[in-house]
Amino acid sequence: MLFTHPSVTVSVEGATLVVVGDVDVTLAAGLAASGVKWLQATKHTSVIFDFNQVNKASSVAISVLFEWLRACQMRGIDAEAIYFSAPLRRLASMAELDDLIDHPTSALMV
Repeated sequence: MLFTHPSVTVSVEGATLVVVGDVDVTLAAGLAASGVKWLQATKHTSVIFDFNQVNKASSVAISVLFEWLRACQMRGIDAEAIYFSAPLRRLASMAELDDLIDHPTSALMV
């Protein structure tokens, strides 16, 4: 477990960072930092971000994802896939982030 709080956790399963629970603004910095720290230390050359178990649509969760993607870019790690729950996917679509979610590696090459 990289990050644990009664309402949200971040864990690692292989090369996948898994977020469970509802991300809110009070937890964003710690949540993002836990993933960045793992990304800075990992030997994986590609990773997956799994937000399937985040049921509340929140721009905070997307902000955490962006921090992790920046860490990946800095380390040359490919974001192989990003999985969002239905509420997060709808929010990402409204923000026109579909291409990033569907094809994270190619979208980040721009």
